[in-house]
Amino acid sequence: MRNRERRVAEAITAYLARDGQQPDPRALARVVGEAAGATGCALVVDGRRYQWGVGTGPWLEHEITNGGTVVGTLAVAPESVGALPAVAAVLGAPAAVLALAGETDRLRRDGDAAARALVDDRWRAAAEMEQERRGLERDLHDGAQHHLVALRMSLALAEHAIGIGAGRERVADLLAQLDRAERVLVDTAAGILPVALVADGLAAALGAELARHGNVTLDTAALRRRYPAPVESAVYFVVLEAVNNAHKHAVGARVTVTVRDSYQGLEFGVTDDGPGFAMAAPGAGLPGLRARAASVGGAVEVRSAPGAGTTVTGVVPL
Repeated sequence: MRNRERRVAEAITAYLARDGQQPDPRALARVVGEAAGATGCALVVDGRRYQWGVGTGPWLEHEITNGGTVVGTLAVAPESVGALPAVAAVLGAPAAVLALAGETDRLRRDGDAAARALVDDRWRAAAEMEQERRGLERDLHDGAQHHLVALRMSLALAEHAIGIGAGRERVADLLAQLDRAERVLVDTAAGILPVALVADGLAAALGAELARHGNVTLDTAALRRRYPAPVESAVYFVVLEAVNNAHKHAVGARVTVTVRDSYQGLEFGVTDDGPGFAMAAPGAGLPGLRARAASVGGAVEVRSAPGAGTTVTGVVPL
């Protein structure tokens, strides 16, 4: 081994023996460069370059091997420093350690990323389950409750009719309404939309649902096209809930339902001539309706005032 190489090898050995810690690749490049009298020295390990000095002049490179396997590259500048194959051989073991450390760190980062992805997937699954739960809750509230409110009104009429001797027909009507409510609950729990909505569209489904309400007028003359199932389902339940609210809070009021195509998209409105309410009252914005419309990119607006009735309008953009 020539004197320069011996001096560099001794400097490397002294550096590695200082405290038994894992070598710092840039510090190791500095030790080699200073001992060799170079203006620049670089270690390339695991695809990363660790350089000391600016390295004036051409660079001379040597492969670093460990056990017959190339684990890195030693580069020194200027080229006049001369070949340092023995130094490259001495660097074999520490370069292998550095490569192993880099691989370990990469595996750790990959593991952390996989763990974060798993947490994200679990969170996403939980969020989707919660969304499905809330969707089912809304379907039960907006669909089945509509039947139950109508049933309550019919019970009041039946009670009155029984008092005047005409209760038999009312009781039969109540039994039919109970059957309809039961079917809606079963279908909703099974995640099945009304047959008319799936097969024939929004106009047919609303027509079938609202036909038995003598105080509800439905206008779908300007609704001539079908929309994606989630959109029709959302509008269907929003309209039913708005009608349901009118029946609860404006008993006996006339209700007008309008659904139509427009240049904006699918528009709908539910208007009653009931007593109205102050918009500052809690829940006046009907957040449930807004949330359902928003689930398909739509928006709902509620307008009301004491003595002026209530109007719910909305649109789902194309």
